[in-house]
Amino acid sequence: MQEVFERIYEEVHSAWRFRWIALAVAAVVAIAGWLLVFAMPDRYEAKASVFVDTRTALRPMLQGLTVEQDVNVQLNYVRQSLFAGERLQKIARESGVLPDDETDPRRIALILDDFSRRVALDVRNAGGGDSGRQDQGTIYSFRYQDKDRDRGLTVIRTVLNTFVEETLGGKREGSESAQKFMEQELREYENKLKEAEDRLAAFRKANIGLMPSEQGTFFSQLQRETEEADRLQNELGVALHRRNELARQLRGEAVIGATPAQAPGGTGSGDTLSRINETQARLDELLLRFTDRHPDVVATRATLEELKARREAEVERLRSGDASAVASSGVSSNPVYQSIQLQLNQADVEIASLRGQLAQRQARAADLRKRMDVAPQVEAEFGQLNRDYDIHLTQYNAMLANYERAKLGERADDAGSIRFEIVEPPDSPFGPVSPKRMLLLAGIFVAALGVGGGLAYLLHMLRPVVGSQRGLAELTDLPVIGVVSSAFPVEMAARARAQLFRFLGAGMVLCMLFAVAVVLNRAGVRWPAGG
Repeated sequence: MQEVFERIYEEVHSAWRFRWIALAVAAVVAIAGWLLVFAMPDRYEAKASVFVDTRTALRPMLQGLTVEQDVNVQLNYVRQSLFAGERLQKIARESGVLPDDETDPRRIALILDDFSRRVALDVRNAGGGDSGRQDQGTIYSFRYQDKDRDRGLTVIRTVLNTFVEETLGGKREGSESAQKFMEQELREYENKLKEAEDRLAAFRKANIGLMPSEQGTFFSQLQRETEEADRLQNELGVALHRRNELARQLRGEAVIGATPAQAPGGTGSGDTLSRINETQARLDELLLRFTDRHPDVVATRATLEELKARREAEVERLRSGDASAVASSGVSSNPVYQSIQLQLNQADVEIASLRGQLAQRQARAADLRKRMDVAPQVEAEFGQLNRDYDIHLTQYNAMLANYERAKLGERADDAGSIRFEIVEPPDSPFGPVSPKRMLLLAGIFVAALGVGGGLAYLLHMLRPVVGSQRGLAELTDLPVIGVVSSAFPVEMAARARAQLFRFLGAGMVLCMLFAVAVVLNRAGVRWPAGG
């Protein structure tokens, strides 16, 4: 470690020979740097902040009722395009950064490039989180630096107004473009829908009687009519069988009711049967008074035989189903006979109804079979026309709903679906924000001293000398036997002190120049004056 310190001392002592050159160079560099700092123009910073809230109270109420536009996308687009292209040139001209009479494209490009570097936009979340989140609103901060404070404020005001107007204007323009597009599409779909309705109406008119009805398609109708005809045919067969059975029962009941055994004691209910009973009673009464050969008995017995023969003939007619024999036989007054007769009449009515329905169903089925070759094609074309009409109608209704939502969204925008609130109005401090002259002055002073010291060491390296016994031994690689001291050490020490004082005085002058530069900076002195 001792050797290291000795070597450092030797190097510094050798470079000390060029101290005046180093001090002069340091002074020149410092003074030149300070003059450059004083020549640098002041930069004033103007800034403003705006809070953008897309979560207004109106937005949840319109959820699903309007065509939703992503306002955040519009904001990002405006943010990225605000300081480029035509928008940047417009802001520069309105704020006076770009003169109105400037027409040179290269000059305009240079001015706009410098302008875009001096204007900045910072985005942060209102809740202090990630700036990409939009659930708590977003704060947009604009900053701009300019030599003229008033012009900086003008630029910030212009940028802020352009940001708000472009965002709302772009959203409104997008809504209007969407509405114009939807209106055009609505007219096209309305024309298509009307054409489809006209084709469908003309087809219905040209194919009356062949169109599918509410009962279903052609084949389903034919199948239904055939099945109904088969069912009615079966029901008719059952009804006919029941009617025949009732007719047989009616004839049997008539025959039974017409026999004399059903009217004992001469109490028949029919004309012939009652006369037989009456004649038999008279004959029995005559036999009590007369003999068999008495003329009255013979005549009465002959009448009785004639009535019985007539009765036998009536029974035969009842068995054969002769209706005229029923009245003459007196069977019609029998309750059982009357009940069967009523059921038979109902069966006849049911059979007539079934035959009418069966004939109607068979006629419909026959008519459908006649149209077998034409109806399926008509039905297919009708189905296609209906599908086309339904497609156009669905598209038209959907487009109409979207159009109404777009109009409602535009009215919602006018009512305040997005809110801009100025957090920090355009403002600029009266003191410049750059350059940082105090830091620059101090930095230049330190750098100048470093340059001077470096130059002294460089000259030492170019013109080296041996300053110690150890250095000489290392240089010659020979042992040093002895060292000769100076002849007048007191005079040399006094001369060295005088030189040190003069150097320190010159250094103090340089430090005083630094202090003067600091004082001038605090006083606002610029070089050249008014720069």
